[in-house]
Amino acid sequence: MSPTDVASLLLRLSDRDMAVLESVRAHRLLSTAMIRRLHFARAHASIGAASGATMRVLRRLESHGLVVRLMRRIGGVRSGSSGIVWQLGATGERLLRTVRGEKKRRRYIEPSPAFIAHTLATAELGVQLTELRQSTGVELVTIETEPTCWRSFVSPHGTLEWLKPDLYAVTASGDYEDHWFLEADRATEHPGVIVNKAKTYQRYAATGAHQARHGLFPAVAWVVPDVARREALRAALAADKAVQPELFRVVTVENFSQLIRDGRPETSAIPDGSTKLNSRSESA
Repeated sequence: MSPTDVASLLLRLSDRDMAVLESVRAHRLLSTAMIRRLHFARAHASIGAASGATMRVLRRLESHGLVVRLMRRIGGVRSGSSGIVWQLGATGERLLRTVRGEKKRRRYIEPSPAFIAHTLATAELGVQLTELRQSTGVELVTIETEPTCWRSFVSPHGTLEWLKPDLYAVTASGDYEDHWFLEADRATEHPGVIVNKAKTYQRYAATGAHQARHGLFPAVAWVVPDVARREALRAALAADKAVQPELFRVVTVENFSQLIRDGRPETSAIPDGSTKLNSRSESA
């Protein structure tokens, strides 16, 4: 895409159009309903009016190849337009890459059902964080999606290891900031997998690298679909003697917003005997 093509296309796009494209790029996949909640909810008197405006904009962006709809819908055909899942189109990818001055091309293909479900579950947490800012005044200071939120570190054995949270976020309320590593759990993995990832978080915390940059270590929260899954993960974390369950939170999707509003109390647990964890800091 030449600079002339980019300039010509940008003239046709509003600030909201660009914001929609950036959101789809950041989250990789978004449903129509999620896009409505992120960018159209406050400008319209009813959900119906906002939904209609959302689809009009998405069809226009689609006509330019900026976004494409996936074959698979959330909730099937009965979900209507709200269940359509969108990702960047080839033109949208080139446009944003050119605007950002990036060289590396992202390839977008029809993803698997499992990838779609997990990506949308993660996106739902990001949408809820934005809605909290709009409805309760909880400020969303930072949000990092995959792979930007991933962290690399050297393990105790001297090998390179990766921590791959689904989201990293910093929220602020009153005089405090709360820092979060968030995991969107769909109850598809054995609890032992979650326990192993908790240990990866502890190994990363023990390096002190995050604390050196930010002065604290984030709270780690698994957001699960129901109470049964919540209790299963809590029990698994508590049963493993190598895990410090007080460092982690497991909440249902229904209670996720409440967790963010309340924040997480400070903890003085020290995994390696020297690194203090603290998910809350006093804002400047």
